[in-house]
Amino acid sequence: MSNYLIPLMVVVPMLCAILVNAFAKFNKSIKVLTFVVAICLPIIPLLSNYGLHFFGGYTPMLDNATGVIYHPAITYAFDMLQQIFIAAVGLITFLVAFIYLSKYKKASGQYLFLLFMGTASVTALMLTDDIFNMFVFFEILALVQVGIVIASPMDYSYEMALKYMILGSIGSPIMLLGIGFLLASTGNINISDIIVALHNGTLSYTSPVFLMSFALIFFGWLYASGLPPFHIIKSGMYSKAEPHGAALLQTFTVISMISIVLIMFRIFHELPIFELLLVLFSVLAMILGVSLALTQTDFRRMIGYLAVGELGFIGLGIGLGIQFAITAGLFQALNEIITTALLFIGFGLIAYVTKEEDTRKLGGLLAYHPKVGLMLLFGGLAMAGVPPFSGFQSKLMLVQASLSCGYPELSILAVIVSIATFVVFVKTFYGMFLRPKPKGLEVPDNEVPKSAVFAMVVLLALIIILGLCPGLVTNGIYEFVGGIL
Repeated sequence: MSNYLIPLMVVVPMLCAILVNAFAKFNKSIKVLTFVVAICLPIIPLLSNYGLHFFGGYTPMLDNATGVIYHPAITYAFDMLQQIFIAAVGLITFLVAFIYLSKYKKASGQYLFLLFMGTASVTALMLTDDIFNMFVFFEILALVQVGIVIASPMDYSYEMALKYMILGSIGSPIMLLGIGFLLASTGNINISDIIVALHNGTLSYTSPVFLMSFALIFFGWLYASGLPPFHIIKSGMYSKAEPHGAALLQTFTVISMISIVLIMFRIFHELPIFELLLVLFSVLAMILGVSLALTQTDFRRMIGYLAVGELGFIGLGIGLGIQFAITAGLFQALNEIITTALLFIGFGLIAYVTKEEDTRKLGGLLAYHPKVGLMLLFGGLAMAGVPPFSGFQSKLMLVQASLSCGYPELSILAVIVSIATFVVFVKTFYGMFLRPKPKGLEVPDNEVPKSAVFAMVVLLALIIILGLCPGLVTNGIYEFVGGIL
């Protein structure tokens, strides 16, 4: 039995994207529509029942000769993992839309189109059990991310967007070629059917075609995730978008990262090199992210590099391959979405007030904006894995998972990177908020936008709740991971 709320998670934001763009000249109407739909986005997945949806009503077919079940239609699968992350995306989209509508008297239909189309794309990535459908929304998402950067009134945003688009013209066709190899060798694009073909011996795990498919799709995943060698361009994208846009971009990146890697895990996990490469590139991201963050004086670029390093923790958990480790990696992904959104929005408020992004030219801001400063401090501590915040719980789980897998070196590395993240953030916070205010710095008495402060309060509350009660999400994630293993 299909659950018709499942496709609505994609259809509602996509339809809204089309409407706000088509009727952009009716400013008040598109603002009301945006606000109403944005509120609904985190609610729909919470109301939906778990299950499957078969588009066109084409339910699975049984081959009587072989006893194999085939899926002729695009299939969406909805479980607790999808519920958690789609609700998180909906919440971030609502907060970003709320900030945007409060900031601009005249809303841009094009920008709101990008916001909702990106939300629809990552939701589809989480739901789909069809690898070609995954690629279609992966491509849409890449164009949306370019558009959000172009639409941001930042210096050199066009240049950064063009660079990302050029890289995408390489990464996307390579991923599509890998999907083509899978289709040619199995005759299927449904992921469950591909797995059955592998288990039945229709395709060998050691087949050159299968190995080539893995290599091509893995390369495309590195591009989507912003892991090395794409870490510099990805952090640059964050720094050239508006703060609320950067929060959305990071959310899109994390969701595309975990949705594609879970698909790869289901298909390729029997390959010993899969987990090895996953751990290797994740470790590189952790080291390079925090190392490059240490050298930054632009606080937005610094957060961008730290965000890339945090992606490495996610990949590390999934690469270890056991149920507890994958649960830890996915919990880290949820924390990454919430914490990084808080930091991008908070630091964006500082840039809004001071018109300055160079930490060397800032100081004494705690006296002017203590609430923003304290929330940023808590967000930074959460990212560094300091208790009692949620980041501590997920990173502790990752350390425990590395030890249980027999890799104490990875546990030590995770602790060192977390300490380095703490050092980076404390150094930045001190320079911006605690040291004496430079003589040339003017800080207006204007209040910071209340919509952004509200968003930070909501995100910080989630960080504290998940830090104190991680079982609210980890229990469901653990059950889901057990299912795919």
